[in-house]
Parts: sequence; structure tokens; C-alpha cells
Amino acid sequence: MKPIVTLTLNPAIDGACEAETVQPTRKIRTTGDRYDPGGGGINVARVITQLGGPALPVYLAGGATGGVLDELMAERGLPFRRISIAGHTRIAMNVFERSTGQEYRFIPEGPEVTPGEWLECLGVIDGLAPDWLVISGSRPRGLPDDCFVTLLRRARDRGGRVVLDSSGPALAATLAAGGVTLVKPSIGEFRALTGLPLEDADEVAEAARAYVDSGRAEIVAVTMGHEGALLASRAATFRRAAPAVPVRSATGAGDSFVGAMTLALAEGRPVPHAFLFGMAAGSATVMLPGTDLARAEDVERLHRELLAG
Repeated sequence: MKPIVTLTLNPAIDGACEAETVQPTRKIRTTGDRYDPGGGGINVARVITQLGGPALPVYLAGGATGGVLDELMAERGLPFRRISIAGHTRIAMNVFERSTGQEYRFIPEGPEVTPGEWLECLGVIDGLAPDWLVISGSRPRGLPDDCFVTLLRRARDRGGRVVLDSSGPALAATLAAGGVTLVKPSIGEFRALTGLPLEDADEVAEAARAYVDSGRAEIVAVTMGHEGALLASRAATFRRAAPAVPVRSATGAGDSFVGAMTLALAEGRPVPHAFLFGMAAGSATVMLPGTDLARAEDVERLHRELLAG
């Protein structure tokens, strides 16, 4: 099995820490500080490798912080392909407030990508010719709304399958082009995408099914936080409740879902089986603090529970 290639156009150094109380003006003393390589596709690749699958994260990074991101990737033993850009890679911060149990997430917009840097990225993906390409994360400044469409078409021309996890105009433009293998919006992203309130599971299912029937995506998996997730495919449409787990942090849960589900699909597992594997990985991640991601033993245990239920 060839490595699953993940593309992160706007990666981040993900910082996480804890504070007793988050308040304005005063200095906020933190503990438990940690830093991880982050951004949608990088997180997806981390989960795939933790679950025993092959992954090659490709990302754009630059400036002094780009070198730090490379170091964090190397420390975790992750193979990677960096495309150097002029702009500084962003640093995100997740702060857990112990007094309330609330989580604060600060996400910078990130650097601007030039046309030349974008062309280099396209050349790298063309050269890798992946069987599975995961495009995950936000569209960086400087690229048009249809930038993912270009990636989709070039990957499919080489026989590849494309997984998409993004938001906003770039998500809408790519789905309008049709031919995505798997798209995984959150319920908020799906409401914005469809322009519908989607107030109950039946409405979500109907909207997701419409995307499948129209050919915009073969599989639609809508994640709904503590309410679980919904799957629509050519064969079936169904919803499952989330496993009952202690919640520490929501950071990376969606990426974990995508990583596990994509790995299962690439291994040839049935779509419903892969969907539950993704749910298990998302739930396994929320059990962990900060920017830590799903552990294989937790994923396997939760997956068995979901299959049995």
C-alpha cells in the first residue's frame, strides 16, 4: 500500500497549555506547555501513522517558525515533504482553563502563498501521484477559492482518490466540481455550505444524501460533536451516537476522524466500518488534553464498542 499523502497548505505549530483562569490585562501563568506539528493534513498523517498506516505529509512552511515545524516533525519520526515559502509558519495556541474546564483556541490566519510557491506545490503532488490524497485544513491567503479544484482534477487524472476536509468558499468550489471521494464537514461547516438550518438528523441526512446523489462526493460524513456523526453514501445513510467518553479537548478530533476513516477506506474496509473507525478515533482524541491525538489502543477499543452497538 502506497503512503496516503496529506496536504496542509496552512500548517501550524500547535501550542497547548493550562491556566487556572484566563482574564484580560493580567499576566496569565501557564503550566504543562507542549508544542506539536499541526494543521489539518499533518494531524491526519499523525493519526494514520499512530494507527499503523503509511502516510506522507506534504506542507508549505517558511520563516524561522518553518524550521521549528520541521524539527517537531522529525522528533516524532514522521517522514515529510516540505515546500518552502517566504512567509512565517503560524503558531496557534490552545489554553485549557482549569477553573471552568473551558478551552480557548487562538488560530492566526497564517502566511500568504505566492503563485510560484503554489506551482511548486502542484508539481510535488503531481510527482508523488498518490492513490489517496487528503486535502485538509484552511486555504491560505494568496490562493484562489478554486485551488483545491485544481488539486482534485490533477489527482483524479492520475487515478487518485481525494478526501476533503476544509471550509468556506474553497470547500464549496471543490464540491461543485464533483468527484470527491470523501468529504467530512462539521455540522457548522455543513450548515454554512448548504445554507440550510439543518435542525434535526433527518434534515442533515437529506442534505448529505443530495450531495452523494449529485456526484459532488461519493461519501459524506458529517460530524456533530457530542451528538455523534452521520454517514451518507451510495449504499446507506445512517447516524450513530458518539461513545460516552470523558472530554478533555476538542482539538484535532475532526482530523483524527478523517485520518482513521481514510486509512480504513484505503485498506479496503467497508464504508460503514470505516465510518465507525473514524468516529472511534475522533472520540479517542477528545479524551486527551491539548493537542495530543488519538492513541491506537483507545481507537481499537472504542471501535469494538461502536461495532457491537
